[in-house]
Amino acid sequence: MRDYFVYMLASDRHGTLYVGVTNDLVRRMAEHRDGLVNGFTERYGVTQLVWFETTPDIRAAIQREKTLKHWPRAWKIAAIEKLNPTWRDLYHDIVG
Repeated sequence: MRDYFVYMLASDRHGTLYVGVTNDLVRRMAEHRDGLVNGFTERYGVTQLVWFETTPDIRAAIQREKTLKHWPRAWKIAAIEKLNPTWRDLYHDIVG
């Protein structure tokens, strides 16, 4: 069984936010951090992993990503601060 990850990145505390979904969070984060993902995250320097959740259901992960993308910014910030009040970069937690 595989896990899928819905995640939020930030450029800094209360900075630019990005919502994504992946089946390999460590790989995807390395791609974002190394500038290998062309587009929004590269353009705005959005590389800090500040929030994520897992699910075994790809359909649920995709739907959750779509839902989060439509949330008001204040709701996204509240979700981040509920689980990560200091906006610490969680990348080192997932790479072990």
